[in-house]
Amino acid sequence: MKKQFAEIITSIGEDLNREGLKKTPERAAEAFHFLTQGYRQDLSDIINEAVFASDISELVIVRNIELYSLCEHHMLPFIGKCHVAYLPAGKVLGLSKIARIVDHFARRLQIQENLTKQIADAVFNATKAAGVGVIIEAQHLCMMMRGVEKQNSIMTSSVMLGALRESASTRAEFLALLKE
Repeated sequence: MKKQFAEIITSIGEDLNREGLKKTPERAAEAFHFLTQGYRQDLSDIINEAVFASDISELVIVRNIELYSLCEHHMLPFIGKCHVAYLPAGKVLGLSKIARIVDHFARRLQIQENLTKQIADAVFNATKAAGVGVIIEAQHLCMMMRGVEKQNSIMTSSVMLGALRESASTRAEFLALLKE
């Protein structure tokens, strides 16, 4: 990647020998490697057996998990927050694992709609929950810095599975708790 970043920098007319750019290809390659680490991770290693038996049968919600991803169309960041809810059916997931699942899928070239579904499916499969809901609210730099240049737009996407999709009252409870 270092070589490709050097080519990009020179192709826009910059001088790689300029003091501020001498190590930029290396730094950019390291940053991009970090920002796409989701491709090199195994979800089962992330969850790492942190699924525990529990008789809890009420909603579990983790709100405002910050996320950073890269738009697969322009490779520009989108930044926002993710809210994850699940209705346990005999098992709960270690709290930090929910945030790690969000990061795992966010650290890939991505569109927000697919990211939302991937997180929901992963939590659903890991917990065998009665239902899962995921909502992402994000600002996309591909829309803010280029194109229509709309600075205050926020995209919201949601995926509801199981009881959160089928039960209007369970879904309403989740949405009401997000507003608090």
